[in-house]
Amino acid sequence: MKSEHIPKATIGRLAVYIQVLENLLRDGNEVISSEKLARACSVNSSQIRKDLAYFGEFGVRGVGYYVQELITSIKQSLGIDRLWKCALIGVGNMGSALLRHHDFERRGFKICAAFDCDPDKIGLEFEGMEIVCPTHLKEQAPDLNLEVGIIATPPDRAQRAANHLVDANIRGIINFAPSRINVPKHIPVEYVDFFDHLYSIAFQITLGND
Repeated sequence: MKSEHIPKATIGRLAVYIQVLENLLRDGNEVISSEKLARACSVNSSQIRKDLAYFGEFGVRGVGYYVQELITSIKQSLGIDRLWKCALIGVGNMGSALLRHHDFERRGFKICAAFDCDPDKIGLEFEGMEIVCPTHLKEQAPDLNLEVGIIATPPDRAQRAANHLVDANIRGIINFAPSRINVPKHIPVEYVDFFDHLYSIAFQITLGND
């Protein structure tokens, strides 16, 4: 990797590149030019070259990119060429939907344990996993090799869920709860808030009507 200071927007675009490249590979495309890849990703070719340059040299002049090689290289650069084992806290509507989303493992992430503090849910089996009280997360995490935590609780329980994940030495957290959490600086946190996108699209529509 050429630089440790990679823009967050670049990481987001790399995820799009992987999705597009995998679709191209399924359609039988083994090689693609930077111009065609750029159009498929809705960016310009110079942006793709700039994004990839953070991680090394890719592509062959006059030929383009070998699709499978580029997929492999991007996944290695992002650290998703391996399986990341995840713990989910909160088996409500959102959590249940995430557990049913079987595309996680194909993309390098596997939810291996589900936790909820609701006494009516503890002990139930969901998608092949027994729902366990979060107080047992710390003891289960080493045995299951859990590294990523997913919070899908109501907002007032998000911090408590985060505390359980920190105590279990989880290395990174995805937070779907509409609430900010406080964790040690060495633990990266990503927030997934659908309202951010709704506000953005509403603004763009309003701007277009002016």
